[in-house]
Amino acid sequence: MFRKAVSRGIFPSRRLLSSSIRRKSNQTNIMKAMVYYGANDIKFEDREQPQILSSTDAIIKMTHTSICGTDLGIWKGKNPEIEQTAQTKEGSFNGRILGHEGIGIIDEVGDAVHNFKKGDRVIVSCISRCGTCENCAKSLYSHCTNGGGWILGYMIDGTQAEYVRTPFADTSLYSVPENLSDEAAVMLSDALPTAHEIGVQMGNVKPGDTVAIVGAGPVGMGCVLTSQLYSPSLLIVVDIDDNRLAMAKEMGSTHTINSAKEDAVSKILEYTNGRGVDCVMEAVGAQATWDICQRVIKEGGHLANVGVHGKPVNFEIDKLWIKNLTITSGLVNTNTTGMLMKSCCSGKLKSERLVTHHCNFGEMSGNYNIFKHAAEEKAMKLLITF
Repeated sequence: MFRKAVSRGIFPSRRLLSSSIRRKSNQTNIMKAMVYYGANDIKFEDREQPQILSSTDAIIKMTHTSICGTDLGIWKGKNPEIEQTAQTKEGSFNGRILGHEGIGIIDEVGDAVHNFKKGDRVIVSCISRCGTCENCAKSLYSHCTNGGGWILGYMIDGTQAEYVRTPFADTSLYSVPENLSDEAAVMLSDALPTAHEIGVQMGNVKPGDTVAIVGAGPVGMGCVLTSQLYSPSLLIVVDIDDNRLAMAKEMGSTHTINSAKEDAVSKILEYTNGRGVDCVMEAVGAQATWDICQRVIKEGGHLANVGVHGKPVNFEIDKLWIKNLTITSGLVNTNTTGMLMKSCCSGKLKSERLVTHHCNFGEMSGNYNIFKHAAEEKAMKLLITF
């Protein structure tokens, strides 16, 4: 999931501030931001603060943010459409502020915003939604056709900045309850809803089911946490990092498998008496992990792809067609964020445990290096404070 001017992307005709406004600018409207310029090219630099572009906008003064695996993918060049779209719509590309997670204080709202006001503490959702288009009417918010969906840190400037403009504020922000920790609140921007909706719900996890989660990164670990809301009988986690596997065990998995040291397919079949699992979730986005998933799913089971794939994978339809499977993939809609928030507030869902590192926003370049080398740093999610 920008700032030489106001936010760009869905309102390209308003992308430049007028010269009269620029003459009034002073140091108070300059902020720090993490900006993507191209593959392997990101900079922590000064940008102009965003301004209201539409009456449904809000400007948020960020207090906490985080880094997602998707941000790393953008940094590595997985999303050239960012530059391509800007070139097509605006004729040039002058960088994109990264980030689609975080919490903050509302600094300003547009005239059409009624649910929030200046001073409110809010969660910024990774998905922006108009609430009125055909897809929003079907709760398919990630594919909002009125300029919403996943746009923050992607098609418009994101949350890794001191201020962010959020479109459709009334339907894209969540008030932060007093008894919700900062750590849990930031996890509700993306990681937890993605795990729950694309992994657990699409995987149709039910009481007594056998479940395997391949990949113990932040979203995979979110799948571990939210799967337990549905009482599976077996919860197997596969990864190549012993530290993450130990964390998965602490968070409730019944079995862990290091696929770098043993055959994950054989072990899963062993744990399930040769049957395979009712639900397997792919939470990496790679051929090797996809292969494990398509080889351990039992007849009538669900394979839920959660990982972001940058390359095609070999889909063994010749072996799968006969098994009456349901195979799903998708982008989070955040339609369960409110439910998950209540579970976090009640203590049933301890999502704050996903945060392993507390960092300062002024050290964003170093923060990216920590997340990039997560295995060596024993990092899961970073809570970055402004």
